[in-house]
Amino acid sequence: MFEWLGENWWAVWLTAFLAFAVVEMITLDLFFIMLGGGTLAALVADFAGADPWLQIVVFCVVSLLMIAFVRPVALAHLKKGPSEQRTNVDRLIGERAVVMEPVTADGGLVKIGGDIWSARSAAGVLPAGQKVVVAAIDGATAVVSAASDADGKS
Repeated sequence: MFEWLGENWWAVWLTAFLAFAVVEMITLDLFFIMLGGGTLAALVADFAGADPWLQIVVFCVVSLLMIAFVRPVALAHLKKGPSEQRTNVDRLIGERAVVMEPVTADGGLVKIGGDIWSARSAAGVLPAGQKVVVAAIDGATAVVSAASDADGKS
C-alpha cells in the first residue's frame, strides 16, 4: 500500500485536504482551510508532474502565505459590519418583554417575542403582566427592568 501511495501522491493530498476541511468545519477558525489551500496547490503540482519533494515545498509555501496574508483579510471581512449589528442573544438586549410569572432578584419568567425565558429582576419585584425591558442576558437568564413609556420600543 505504501508503494502505491508513493506513486500516487494525489491521493495523499486529496485525503489531507478532506481532513483539513472537516477539521475546519469543526473549529471555524480559518486556519485549517488555509492548510487545505496548500494541499490543493500541492495536488496541482502533482498533476503537473512535480516530484514529491517539490510538492511538499509547494504545500508549505502556499500554506504559510495563505496563513500570513489571506487569513487576516478573511477574518477582517467576517468580523466586519456595523457595531450595532448584534447576533444571537445579544439582539435581545433592549427588547420589550412581558412578565409571565412574578420576577424577583432570584427568578421568574418573561416572554420575549414568542419565547419564554427565565428571568431575574435588576431591581425590585415585577408583577405578572408588567411590561419590562431586557437589560442583559446572563447565560440562559434575562435580566429585566421595568419598562417606561420613554423606551421607544413597542
